[in-house]
Amino acid sequence: MVQFDLYNRRNWLIGGLLAFFVIFAVWLRLLPMLSMGHTDVLSMVGSDDPLYNLRQVEQLLANHFTYTWFDPMTQYPVGSNVYWGPLFIYISGLACWIAGATTRPEIIGICLLVPVAMAAVTVVLMYFVGKICGDWKTGLLAAGFTAIVSGQFFYRSLYGYFDHHIGEVLFSTLFCLVYLYILVSEKDAKIDLKNFTTWKKTALLSVLAGIAYLLGLFLMPTMIVFALMVVIFTVIQFIICIYRERPTEYLLVANTTIFAVAIIGLVLFGFKSPGLDLANYSVGHVFAYLAIILGTAVLYILHRYLKNQPKYYYPVSLVGIAVIGAAVLYVAGPQFFNQLVSAAVQFFGQAPVTDTVQEARGWSVAAAWTTFNYGLILMAGGILAALYSIWREDRPHEVFTLVWSAIIFYSTCQHIRYEYYLAVNVALLSAICVSFAFAWGRDDITRFISAINGSTGKDAAADKSDPAEKRKKSKKSQKQESTQAAPRFAIIALVVVAAGLGLLFAYTSAAYSYVNASGNPLMMNQDWKDSLVWMANNTPATGVDYYTIYDKNTFTYPNTSYGVMSWWDYGHMITYIAYRIPNANPFQAGVSGPDGSAAYFMATNESTANTILDHDGTRYVITDIEMDTGKFWAMATWFNATEAAAPYQMTVLIPGQTPSSGYQTAMLNEAPYYETMVSRLHNFDGSMATPSDAYYVEYADANVTHISYPVVTNAEAMNVSAATARAAQYNQNPQAGYHATVLSASLVQPLTDIPALQNYRLVHESPTSELATNTSDVKYVKIFEYVKGAHIKGSGIIDIPLVTNQGRNFTYRQQSVNGEFIVPYSTTGNPYDVKATGKYQIEGTSQTFDVPESAVMQGLTIN
Repeated sequence: MVQFDLYNRRNWLIGGLLAFFVIFAVWLRLLPMLSMGHTDVLSMVGSDDPLYNLRQVEQLLANHFTYTWFDPMTQYPVGSNVYWGPLFIYISGLACWIAGATTRPEIIGICLLVPVAMAAVTVVLMYFVGKICGDWKTGLLAAGFTAIVSGQFFYRSLYGYFDHHIGEVLFSTLFCLVYLYILVSEKDAKIDLKNFTTWKKTALLSVLAGIAYLLGLFLMPTMIVFALMVVIFTVIQFIICIYRERPTEYLLVANTTIFAVAIIGLVLFGFKSPGLDLANYSVGHVFAYLAIILGTAVLYILHRYLKNQPKYYYPVSLVGIAVIGAAVLYVAGPQFFNQLVSAAVQFFGQAPVTDTVQEARGWSVAAAWTTFNYGLILMAGGILAALYSIWREDRPHEVFTLVWSAIIFYSTCQHIRYEYYLAVNVALLSAICVSFAFAWGRDDITRFISAINGSTGKDAAADKSDPAEKRKKSKKSQKQESTQAAPRFAIIALVVVAAGLGLLFAYTSAAYSYVNASGNPLMMNQDWKDSLVWMANNTPATGVDYYTIYDKNTFTYPNTSYGVMSWWDYGHMITYIAYRIPNANPFQAGVSGPDGSAAYFMATNESTANTILDHDGTRYVITDIEMDTGKFWAMATWFNATEAAAPYQMTVLIPGQTPSSGYQTAMLNEAPYYETMVSRLHNFDGSMATPSDAYYVEYADANVTHISYPVVTNAEAMNVSAATARAAQYNQNPQAGYHATVLSASLVQPLTDIPALQNYRLVHESPTSELATNTSDVKYVKIFEYVKGAHIKGSGIIDIPLVTNQGRNFTYRQQSVNGEFIVPYSTTGNPYDVKATGKYQIEGTSQTFDVPESAVMQGLTIN
């Protein structure tokens, strides 16, 4: 398949263009590095999964290339199982070892180049994929489009995003390349199953395909989706073969060999997870591959048995066998049947919480066009061209290409992250479309050019045709060609349209990728980075070594260990930068359930929140402005997928100043929002808060406006008490579909009295101010310590003046409960930079109190 004639100028042209595409793809992806200047390389790293992959590489290098399948440095207090494979980490670790990278900046610098290199290799692979599906021109187009295609494929291979996604594309494409080559080269093979020499070549190629499949599998268990593609393709191709009376032995040999290699490789690799879960390295994969082998054998036997029967017998028989097989599997192996259904739903389906994970959201039309633009039109054209070719002749490789593209396209519609898979399909089908159009219209273009030059299309074609090709033409085809002297302008127009769309696709994609790479590089949030560096240096060590590989079966957390509660987005940052153990992480572990981070931050009762932290072994809580605002709905959805943010926030439409100006969307807070732990911590520093001003709002609901959001008909700013009374009066006898309520637009203006938190003290905040007024200054990141609190006997309101590490002054105030205060700040012995500037004082009295650090930590009574 790979040949290079040094004396063939075409090969030099192909090699030169392919090298240009690779260099251009690398340059685009390295733009953030080329423009980073003196920026710390850590600041260039994506803040979620890339950090965890860097941790894995560091651990690999520190343990003589031993890979860990259990990590106690995340999801405290149970730790997390690693469910993906080691290949990406091994490749990156090997690159670091070869380059001699030992320090953290050196390791980061080398690792960030790995996805870029994988994207470059994918560009090369796509040339050969395109060549199989067309010719060398199709291959070059596929490689060129892959080099510049935007969206998730570009983002996941951009300098700074160090994750295995681009490796998934690389190795799945490698498998598809080898499988496509088998289909092209072996479809006409005269195979006698009793004579090994007749199918030796097919078997050897299939072993290579099996190895390629294993490489993808050892990188990520979701490689099994490509086994599903083989299953669907095989069924379709057997039906085609029965109608076209084509041999099918090559399919039997290929599938049997490929998945036998997969079984052997997986057994040697070892099962890392119990049960039959196909999303992990379990024995379920073995059963699935055995089912593929057995299923292919059944298809072949049925093909032989029904060979001389009416052709419709075959598909009807397949339907019957499928129904019976599913029923038998459901009865005989319900666990495996349920795992298959669960895996399919997980990969292809949606859930309410899915929308809270950016990469797992559904694919919108707008997002699709932004990513692939004119490539979507070319993709449709490529599908039509492939269908036309399949209709004309037996082209199993194009059947597989369509199955491959259809499954990935549907997956992307369900989860936007699979754009990185779909990119190669869009590039390939676009190349097929453009190449097909040129091949179809070549003679007409030649005739048109010849007519302009004053010669006939026939003469020009004869001059440019290869002598060997001319000898192959039948007399009939030559006669037809001679009768079509006039160019068909409709065909020429089709070629021009295809070429124009191809140029637009290339230009738009390259421009969009350039803008994203040069103007929107991955940059770590500096407030988070500085805060976690502070945490690493100013909080007690957990007693769990960052580099040590622990055995899950024997590991127990030491008494000094503890968890850090934050939203799951920030879990890997906490592990990698602070060397502390988050309760929740970006694998969406530790998020849901009664003791998850969602339940904690949405809790409206401190006792309930404390119970969660006690269960989770938490000592520190970190909040940020995003949890308080833009990510609040995500936490609410994880907490209650049915109601989501509805009880806490209200989205309304405000009419513009003029009838033609339309509506403006506004998100306003309801009373329960201010009662949540995330609001009480981040907005009020755990101190008590009282209502002041709010908005009295009258609105019409959807029954009246027939619009998805309520439309505001009247809004007035006023005192909360007055607004509450007026809303109650309005709602006593409103017009049908009209209502009144009280809402707040400010983070620091609650609608009811908010009690102080007794067991949380601010110990650090970042410098950036997100809300600065005369009375409030809300910083971007805040770190709180969960403490027992010191007990002070007394009644009324107690307060203490404090100054933060950023020089912000605020007062912590608390209302007594049952004749007692439980206060979280110490006045002496405080080890943190957020310090008291005076004593506790009960307001309206002369009673003051000093509180030592020991009383806060041990829950002692002061008086």
